[in-house]
Amino acid sequence: MLNDTLYRVRRIEGLQNLQKRGEGGARELTSSRLRLAAGHTHKYQIAGEETVLVLQEGQGTFVTPDGTWNLSRSNVFDERASAIYLPPGMQLTVTAITPIEAILVSTAAPAGGHAVVMGPDAVQVNERGKGNYTRHVHNIFVTDPHAKRIMVGETINPPGNWSSYPPHKHDGKDGEPILEEVYYYRVSPPQGFGQQLMYTHEGECITHTVRDGDAVLLPYGYHPVAAPPGYKVYYLWAMAGADRKLALHEDPAHTWIHKA
Repeated sequence: MLNDTLYRVRRIEGLQNLQKRGEGGARELTSSRLRLAAGHTHKYQIAGEETVLVLQEGQGTFVTPDGTWNLSRSNVFDERASAIYLPPGMQLTVTAITPIEAILVSTAAPAGGHAVVMGPDAVQVNERGKGNYTRHVHNIFVTDPHAKRIMVGETINPPGNWSSYPPHKHDGKDGEPILEEVYYYRVSPPQGFGQQLMYTHEGECITHTVRDGDAVLLPYGYHPVAAPPGYKVYYLWAMAGADRKLALHEDPAHTWIHKA
């Protein structure tokens, strides 16, 4: 059910699940948040699932059998992402140089592959929409040859703007590939909020008021996002499903706006 798809988990130190595959209607994706104080270390490893870690803020050392990287990011609004792809079963050791927050998203995948870093210069930046539904979409691991099933990127809504608009979906009910999706939200200034609408043509409809640090599971249906005046809204998005390609179906009732 769409009304059970908002996950508001209080920030704590260490690794914490936001939502989990096999629970709450999630068939594909698990998302977690990692917070480390300066000087602290965490070891991450998950069998049978590939993982993408997206650094939100802070600086640290990231060690895998395939390489060691020193990554940093001021925040998600002012600097493009640094992210790491981990194949199934590979161990990652994170040591924080300054306080770190990162999001990890995983999905079941076949074995094999290598750890890869995607730095800010490699992130593909696209401006989508027009007028008050202009937004900035950053593809991180989307068209790369490294990940097997997962796709990960970021979207930033300027204050007052909409995204995922015209409303689109990818649940397969109109012939498009089936893709489950998770959003992880940040808001600037952080006391603000955003609106996550989710609806189907069958009449199911829910609107979540999302705040900084919330996650939303998008199992099916259309899912536009709105940022209120005065607040930037960011969401990390991750998808996995039938095909590893961005494919969507726009709500026919609203596609006229492309010609407006």
